Amino acid sequence: MQIGEKIKRLRIEKQLTQEELANRCELSKGFISQLERDLTSPSIATLKDILDALGTNLNEFFREEKEEKVVFVKDDMFEKADEKLKYNLIWLVSNAQKNSMEPILITLEPGGQYVEDEPHEGEEFGYVLSGSIILHLGRKKYKVKKGESFYFKPNINHYISNSGKSNAKVIWVSTPPSF
Repeated sequence: MQIGEKIKRLRIEKQLTQEELANRCELSKGFISQLERDLTSPSIATLKDILDALGTNLNEFFREEKEEKVVFVKDDMFEKADEKLKYNLIWLVSNAQKNSMEPILITLEPGGQYVEDEPHEGEEFGYVLSGSIILHLGRKKYKVKKGESFYFKPNINHYISNSGKSNAKVIWVSTPPSF
């Protein structure tokens, strides 16, 4: 870890000049400059003072930052098919159950339906990519066609079905994850 580089980044984020940081820590501007270029190393006490002035602490400063996965490719996705209910499900984001949202791509064959889900906390959103579906919310049914979307709070039993003659594809996002 480049301590100086990280201190410089934090200083810039806080919109402080080297002189302002030095004054807050009772250090010289030259010392801060050398520190940021990794030409010198601070004592633990001095580093603690600098980090306090930057609004952080030793634990936060030295915590390893994991690279957040942003782009997911086909190999990251998990697929499941159910021949009886006539659907194919692809989890679009690996390990999405650890996140706030869980996006899936569901393909329903004609006469197919997804598993009925019981009421739960959160929200549901879907967008029909092709074909059309029937959204079942309790006793109510809503037809949703290609290019249309749905959004609801899942406080009643719910599922989707395909009563059409061609496959229907839907991007469905659930929060919290429940698929």
